[in-house]
Amino acid sequence: MSNHKAGRGKKHGGAHEEEHENHERWLVTYADMLTLLMVLFVVLFAMSSVDAKKFTALRDGLAKGFGAPAIMSGTNNSVQTAGGSQSAIDVAAGVGEMPDKPQTQAQDPALQKAVQDADRARQQRMQANAQQEAQNLDEIRKQILEAAKQQGVEGQLRFTIDERGLVVTVVTSEVVFAGDRAELLPPGQKILDAVAPALTPLPNHIEVDGHTNQLPVPTRYYPSAWELSTARASTVVRYLIDKGHVPAERMFAAGFAGQKPLYPPNDPKAPELNRRVEIIVLSTLPPAERALLPSAAGPV
Repeated sequence: MSNHKAGRGKKHGGAHEEEHENHERWLVTYADMLTLLMVLFVVLFAMSSVDAKKFTALRDGLAKGFGAPAIMSGTNNSVQTAGGSQSAIDVAAGVGEMPDKPQTQAQDPALQKAVQDADRARQQRMQANAQQEAQNLDEIRKQILEAAKQQGVEGQLRFTIDERGLVVTVVTSEVVFAGDRAELLPPGQKILDAVAPALTPLPNHIEVDGHTNQLPVPTRYYPSAWELSTARASTVVRYLIDKGHVPAERMFAAGFAGQKPLYPPNDPKAPELNRRVEIIVLSTLPPAERALLPSAAGPV
């Protein structure tokens, strides 16, 4: 009997504990909420800390954009122009009034001189790189010209240096391609054999452009001058690759029909010299420095 009562008492106590746990489950949710609040305040505190170097860079950038040097305004993380304009910009909040017109106050002479010196140094560096590239391209020109003289075909070549690089123009007269044809004739192969050795060791990409003249002569074997000019450029590319002179991944071919003439149609040289294939040793310089190549090279 006593055992039975003890068992009932134990069972009653377990039920009481289960009921107590159900009432206190809100503590878990409350603890999670406090943890999230703590994380929120830590993040807000981290965002309120200003990195001095980054703030200085931002301040100078904003000042340059408004046309006047910036000064700190007290300790409220705001930036004002040197003229004392009241339209300060709150850097921390990212808001503020924009000036109606650019500030006309003179910039800090030291800052202005530093900017000018940096720009001058950049221009000098770009010019030096362009001059060095022009010298390298001119060395390639000399090698091609020497090989062409040995083959007796130097009269079929023209050289220029433009913003693309070294342009070797092969005049596609009847000895290079037959009329309205894209098959390379033996004299044309001789010209390419003189050009190719200088191209083989180069890291540069090679572009081959085909051009026809502007004479209103219909094509018989091709739908138009576009296909003819592209076929001639592709023939030159294929020849250079097949002979093992230049790897295929460095080659490009393009056709321009008569859209890029060297001479106007009324010029006596136009029918012959506008009909050409250009082998272009593409420069490896960035675009801004490539634009300086013609002036750096001078007359070729």
